[in-house]
Amino acid sequence: MKNHKIGLLYIAPWIIGFLVLTIWPIIMSFYYSLTDYNMITTPSFIGFKNYTSLFQSSLVNPNSFTVSLRATIIYVIFSVPLQLVFALFVAFVLNFKIKGISFFRTAYYIPSILGGNVAVGILWRFMFNPTGLVNTFLGTFGIHSVDWLSTTAGAMFSIVLLKVWQFGSSMLIFLAALKNLPPDLYEVASLEGASKLKQFFKITIPLITPSIFFNLVMQISNAFQEFNGPYLVTQGGPLQTTNLASLFIYQQAFQRYNMGYASAASWVLFAIIVSITIILFATQRFWVYYSDGGND
Repeated sequence: MKNHKIGLLYIAPWIIGFLVLTIWPIIMSFYYSLTDYNMITTPSFIGFKNYTSLFQSSLVNPNSFTVSLRATIIYVIFSVPLQLVFALFVAFVLNFKIKGISFFRTAYYIPSILGGNVAVGILWRFMFNPTGLVNTFLGTFGIHSVDWLSTTAGAMFSIVLLKVWQFGSSMLIFLAALKNLPPDLYEVASLEGASKLKQFFKITIPLITPSIFFNLVMQISNAFQEFNGPYLVTQGGPLQTTNLASLFIYQQAFQRYNMGYASAASWVLFAIIVSITIILFATQRFWVYYSDGGND
């Protein structure tokens, strides 16, 4: 009993922090989503009006939530698969026994640490300027300068590329999975005459599907909440076509002081992420292979 109380005393700071800094803000954000609240006056209850207003906004209005949601879905569709494929490719290469492999693993992980900070965002913006490094490089091949950040496709491409560049965490998980693959299977496959490409798709991919599934869930969740890229690089432009949902919520809450409206948008975004995660978990039994049957 005494040890039980001492244990509770040790974890009390974490429990208090979790309740005050996580649970309480979640409860209050849902309450604010049902109110008209500008952070100055007392919130007035308006029911689900904020939620209906979110989806009554027109796709023609560039400042609407539906436009931000459409931009977010496009961003997720392009950034997540590209990031996972690139991370798996790099992990596959780093899985070979080559000299200085520890250095390369560290070097490839650094973008994940630096990728979302302010300095890299500003650097990314300069790189994609009309006179930036990207256009200078293309110019060496005789390709005309592209105004990346002033066109819809170019701006989206620049922030998608920034997301793909932060592939280090996914790469490490793939690398750990590749290192745990049993070599016996590849030896048997080689004796049977299977090519390297066939071994990759018939042995490697099925055996690392748990890692693919984990990375897929995590990266979809992160991509839906992406803020730094569109805020630092494109600032939501041009014409709000890269104004992702998280940036829209920030603008409504802290620039226009529509805290109730922003809270409702946050809960819609949360519901979308949870729904996609539930769908992925429900479908994993069709394509994810667990050596223990997924019982542990």
